[in-house]
Amino acid sequence: MTGSDAGGSGTNGEAASLEDLLALESIRRLKYRYLRCLDTKDWDDIEGCFTDDATAAYSGGKYTFEGRAAIVDFLKRSMGAETFHSSHHAGHPEIRFDGPDRARGTWKLDDVVIETKFQITIRGSAFYEDVYVRGGDGAWRIEHTGYKRVYEEISSRADIQSLKLTASYWSTDGRSELPAG
Repeated sequence: MTGSDAGGSGTNGEAASLEDLLALESIRRLKYRYLRCLDTKDWDDIEGCFTDDATAAYSGGKYTFEGRAAIVDFLKRSMGAETFHSSHHAGHPEIRFDGPDRARGTWKLDDVVIETKFQITIRGSAFYEDVYVRGGDGAWRIEHTGYKRVYEEISSRADIQSLKLTASYWSTDGRSELPAG
């Protein structure tokens, strides 16, 4: 896998091996798990996504952290309120293997945050740059993660009189208040 791009072929134009494809799928599932844990505030599960000595550089390095505990603490503090609703979508992964147990990934991110306490909606786009390592247990984990914004915008929800949040994972147990059928 050294130097190969598991998106389809190695640097020599060789087809990706089954091992490459399985590793690629494991890395994709890791990233998706990380994003699900962010949106559902599953702080226990998100810990398992990182190595003990992981680093993070969010928002172009404005927020940097060293160590899994520091990263998870920041995520809890900044995203933990039940009034903070987020949706993170990452795709277009470009995964490159630096060896059998090390890879780098670039992901396109689109996200939306609805913060009902402050009556704001934030929308944005970014590119994540990640480093992954495979541990002795065979599991891939994030050694480094971070993103740089392409754009970010904020709008007031209070300015739109008819705007109402009709479902929340926390306050309505994910059930919509709208009648169906």
